[in-house]
Amino acid sequence: MSTTRQHPPGGLGREPEGAGVDADAGAGVASSDPAGQQWRTLSLRGVAGVVPTARDFARQALHEWGWLPASSADGRAAAEDVLLVVSELVTNACLHAEGPEEIRIACAAKVLRVEVVDAGAGQPAPRTPHRAGRPGGHGMFIVQRLCLDWGVLRAPGRPGKTVWAELAAPA
Repeated sequence: MSTTRQHPPGGLGREPEGAGVDADAGAGVASSDPAGQQWRTLSLRGVAGVVPTARDFARQALHEWGWLPASSADGRAAAEDVLLVVSELVTNACLHAEGPEEIRIACAAKVLRVEVVDAGAGQPAPRTPHRAGRPGGHGMFIVQRLCLDWGVLRAPGRPGKTVWAELAAPA
């Protein structure tokens, strides 16, 4: 896990300025930045059924980017990994951080980045030692296992954090 690098190996970094969501509309917004990265953003403030909503939002982005429908077993597995990571990060924000405020997904040629913004002060971490037979507490362990890298970004002087994870694009 990397919590100190501002831009992890995939190099997607932060969402471009001006990309966002009309808080009243609640609909996702799409944008691209000059490097060709495609971003999708969805406000989750006050949304009922936040985990299925976030998964549906991610699934739609995967369709738009050509990850779905997948033409191979590896492609289907990669898409399912993205949806599982989205579920785990959003659920973690629900359970430990007063709920998610926003989800952002970015796609570049070889990496997909998921970011979940919340107002919580805690620091997510895989349960150590991990015990597969023990109920609960597997979310960040799953994220760690499925992702190329993940971490936490905090804005100085502001509450909350952005938990990010990067997954490899299907070959």
